[in-house]
Amino acid sequence: MMDVVRHILWHHESLLVALSVAVIVLGVTLATIPKLREPFVKSRITGVDILKPNRPTIPETMGLPTAIIYLIAIILFIPVPFVEWFDGDGISLVHEELPSLGTFPYHKLGEILSAILAIQSMVLLGFADDILDVRWRYKVWFPAIAGIPLLVIYYTSFGVTYIVVPLQLRPWMGDIVQLGFLYYVYMLCLIIFCTHSINILAGINGIEAGQSLVIAVSVIINDCLFIYNNPDRTSVEVHLFSLYFMLPFTGVTLGLLYYNWFPARVFVGDTYCYFAGMTFAVVGILGHFSKTLVLFFIPQAFNFLYSCPQVFRFVECPRHRMPRPVTLDNGRTVLQFSTMKLNEDRKPISKLGQLMLNILKYLGLLKVVRKDDKNRIIECNNLTLINLVLTYTGPIPERTLTLVLLFIQCLCSLLAFYIRYHLVKYVY
Repeated sequence: MMDVVRHILWHHESLLVALSVAVIVLGVTLATIPKLREPFVKSRITGVDILKPNRPTIPETMGLPTAIIYLIAIILFIPVPFVEWFDGDGISLVHEELPSLGTFPYHKLGEILSAILAIQSMVLLGFADDILDVRWRYKVWFPAIAGIPLLVIYYTSFGVTYIVVPLQLRPWMGDIVQLGFLYYVYMLCLIIFCTHSINILAGINGIEAGQSLVIAVSVIINDCLFIYNNPDRTSVEVHLFSLYFMLPFTGVTLGLLYYNWFPARVFVGDTYCYFAGMTFAVVGILGHFSKTLVLFFIPQAFNFLYSCPQVFRFVECPRHRMPRPVTLDNGRTVLQFSTMKLNEDRKPISKLGQLMLNILKYLGLLKVVRKDDKNRIIECNNLTLINLVLTYTGPIPERTLTLVLLFIQCLCSLLAFYIRYHLVKYVY
C-alpha cells in the first residue's frame, strides 16, 4: 500500500499540497478548539453529557469552527489543481506541456466551487438547527436545499443519468437503463441519506467523528486504488477531486475527535454531522462513485432501516434513544440498552407495528423485556444500532462501546472493498 501512495504522490504533485493542507488543518483545529470552549460556554452554546454521573455541561456545536477551518483551507487550495494552466501573464487557455488537453477546464473549477457552496450551505443550515432545534419534519429537507448547486453543475457538465444493468438482467433489460430525471431524485436521496444517517447514529462520545473518520479513510483508500497505474485520465481526475476534499476533511476530523473522545470535552453538534455527510455526498456524486460510497455506509444504512419502525411512528419513539447509564457498586459507570414502553391502553400499536417487532425478534434483532398477558410485546430495546450492540455485549463502559461500534464500521468497510473489487465481477 505504501508503494501505491508513493507512486501517486510522485506523479500528482497537487496531492502533496493537499496532504500538507491536511496536516496544517489538523494542527489548526487542535489549537483552535480549546480557545473557543470558554466563549461557547459564555454564549450558552452548550450541552449536558447525560451519560456521565455528574452530568457535566460542555461546549456544543464545535463542528462549526471545524467546518470553517476546513472551508478556509479548501478555498485557499482552489488554485492548486490548476497551477499548470497559469503563466506569468495570467491563465493560459491551452496547456503548455500537453496542448491536446484543450482549453482551461472550467467545468472542473465549477465542480469545486459548487462543492464548496453545497458544503458551506449545509454548515449554515446545520448551525441553524443546533441553535433553533428545528423539527425533523423541516430539517429533513435541509440537505436537499444545500445540494441544489451539486445537481446544477452535474446537469451542466453532462453527467451521466444511466445505470449499468447487472449481468443476470441484461437479456431482458439490455446493458444500460436510462433513468433521466429519476437519477437526480436518486442523488437527492443520497445527499439526504449521507447527511442524516451520521446524525442518527450518534449520542455517545466520539461516535460521530469516529465513524466519519473511518468512512473518510475508506474513501481515500478507494481513490488511491483507482488512481494507481490508471491510464484513464478522466477516472483519475474525478478521484483526484475526491482526494482534494477528503484529505483536509480527515485532518479536521482527527482534530475534533481528539477533543470529542471519551471523556468528551466538546460536543460536535448537528453542524458537524451535516458537514460530514454533505462532504461525503459531494465526493460521491461529483467523483462518480456513489454506489461505492453507499457501501461504506453499511452500518448507517442498517441503523436507519432498523430505526424505521420508530422513526416513522409505527411504534413508540421517545425523544432520546441513547443508552442508559448505570453506576456499579465499585463506582464505575457502564451503559446498558434503553427501552421503549408500549402502552396499549394509552396509544394502541397497529398490527403492522407489532408485526415489525415480531419479525425483528425472530431475526434476533430485538431484546424483549416484558410481554402482557396476551403475549404482546410491551417493553423492548430502542431500535438503534447502539442499543442493539448493548443487548449482545451487556453493560459496558462508554469508551468500550464506541470502540466496538468503530470496529464494526471498519469491518463493514473491509466488506465494502470485498464487494467492490471482488464480488462485483459476478454482477457487472
